[in-house]
Amino acid sequence: MSNILVFGHKSPDTDAVTSAISFAYLQNQLGKDVEPVALGEISEETQYALDFFNTKAPRIVTEADSNVEAVMLVDHNEPQQSLDNIDEFEILSVVDHHRIANFETAGPLYYRAEPVGCTNTIIFKIYKEYGIDVPKDIAGLMLSAIISDTLLFKSPTCTAEDERAAQELAEIAEVDLHAYGMKMLKAGTNVNSKSAQDILNGDAKSFEMGDKTVRIGQVNVVDVQELLQRKDELIELAEKNNVAEGYDLTLLLITNILESDTVGLVVGSGIETVEAAFNETVNDHQIKLPGVVSRKKQVVPPLTDAFEG
Repeated sequence: MSNILVFGHKSPDTDAVTSAISFAYLQNQLGKDVEPVALGEISEETQYALDFFNTKAPRIVTEADSNVEAVMLVDHNEPQQSLDNIDEFEILSVVDHHRIANFETAGPLYYRAEPVGCTNTIIFKIYKEYGIDVPKDIAGLMLSAIISDTLLFKSPTCTAEDERAAQELAEIAEVDLHAYGMKMLKAGTNVNSKSAQDILNGDAKSFEMGDKTVRIGQVNVVDVQELLQRKDELIELAEKNNVAEGYDLTLLLITNILESDTVGLVVGSGIETVEAAFNETVNDHQIKLPGVVSRKKQVVPPLTDAFEG
């Protein structure tokens, strides 16, 4: 067990898990004793990538013990998305591609935030800056994260930097980028075997927007209607979670990765604000979000503006 932990956000997606692995390897090469961990269960998509590149999943933690001296954050910065006892530890560094909110430290730190589609795109640049070679397995995991976060370059968050990094990493990993990418994305769309709780929380983040706590989850599918057959079950559970966890509003984004469209399930107070944010009507807890695939770029900013404006 290392005295420095590196981790992504709670309800970790592929970028959160693999950026912890890739950044830990980098830091270890630089002489630090760093261990990657995950703040939640590994998704099927992420597990597919880990298995494909013969990598053991990081151990799962919710709190760090007294043996830990400091932490490093990747793919997030907001404390409500982080380790439960994050305020007990010195934060040595942050590498992220999200908004900066509710974040402060007592001392200076390394902070790297860039407006790209994936945290691993930034980490790949840091490898190059230090002149450290990326091993084949790590390259495959970093590639997997870029594919996941950009939906194989279909997301509006995708930049030319992400595409260039993905091409280089695919060569190092010795895989066909698009063939591997589609298999990995489809591995994460099997929702039939998942519980309603897993669907709501599998890739969910909490955001402070004005005086509201908004929970936004996202699930990728190839058939939206198949998941909407469980709509009543999901709404009932979301209502219970709102009360139990103190969420004012839960928004579950059901994203069709083939058609690049989303249907949202809206549960809680502030439905009128959601309608205003997207200029769409909520009918029976359901809202159409055509062309929306990115929570970070297409959902969080308009919702934040609506709730804070």
